[in-house]
Amino acid sequence: MTDPDSQTAPPAPDSLAPQSPRGTLPAFAPVPRLKQRSNGWTAAVQCAFIEALADTGSVASACRAVARADHGAYLLRRHPEADEFRAAWDAALDLGIRRIEDVAMDRALNGVEVPVYSYGKLVGTRVVYNDRLLMFILRNRAPERFTEGKPKGLNAVDAAEMRRRKQQWRSEWEEEQKRANSYEAEDEVLASIDRKLASMRKNWLYYMSPRTRAAYDEFARLEHEDKAAGYDCRQDPEHPSSRAYQDRQREEEDRAREAAGLPPIPEETGEMPTIIHYQAELDKETEVFLAEERAKDKAAAEAVARRTAEPGVRGFKDEGWD
Repeated sequence: MTDPDSQTAPPAPDSLAPQSPRGTLPAFAPVPRLKQRSNGWTAAVQCAFIEALADTGSVASACRAVARADHGAYLLRRHPEADEFRAAWDAALDLGIRRIEDVAMDRALNGVEVPVYSYGKLVGTRVVYNDRLLMFILRNRAPERFTEGKPKGLNAVDAAEMRRRKQQWRSEWEEEQKRANSYEAEDEVLASIDRKLASMRKNWLYYMSPRTRAAYDEFARLEHEDKAAGYDCRQDPEHPSSRAYQDRQREEEDRAREAAGLPPIPEETGEMPTIIHYQAELDKETEVFLAEERAKDKAAAEAVARRTAEPGVRGFKDEGWD
């Protein structure tokens, strides 16, 4: 978007030569990229962006269609080798504006269907016609007939609307400039990091002693051979992480214990304890505890029954006392 304040009055429609034939887009050479990334602005993404821009007439909508950020599109437009891309951008916008004009004309002629609510319920629809939109299109499509042959003037309402839109365009333009200036080109940043790392590695190798450099070169050669051969440390019997190495270590420890006269370490038997095993043991202990408690309760009840059955000394409160 250009600076709105730098534009004075819009030229007449007859003086606006179309940038491309209606319905067509010019062929263009995509902006070259230093590296091809899956989430970058590849040639296919650039072509899809231009096509979406021609369909929608909106940069933000076109960026959403190709799943890219709008600031990346503006940075791509500012690229030194983006002359053809900028021309295709302008042609796509021209086609997009024409599509917007067609939509506006359809709404002005046929109206817009809006819902009608009554007491919070949808009761029907009605067609609303926008006379201001219709007159705006007529004044711009046929200024000789609807502006008395004068340049397309603005009434008080249109002038206020134009001032409001200029302020809005100014804010959008400033926001776009701020956003574009706050980001550097992604490829330039990554290339700068790569150059810095390459320079650091070069200095690191340069200050090595000849003996250390030879050892490092041999290490790099062996590492390359391991990768080429698909080396897996778990399958290497000489590596501590392999099963064969661990078995050999245990055998050596057993021989050392036998030589020292120490008893061998007992081997683990059975399954490793788990939460389920612990729960089973706990259930068994609970059953034993409950059985013991029930036996105690039964013995106490039997003792009470025996004491009740034995004859005792009668008191004054006993029945049948004379």
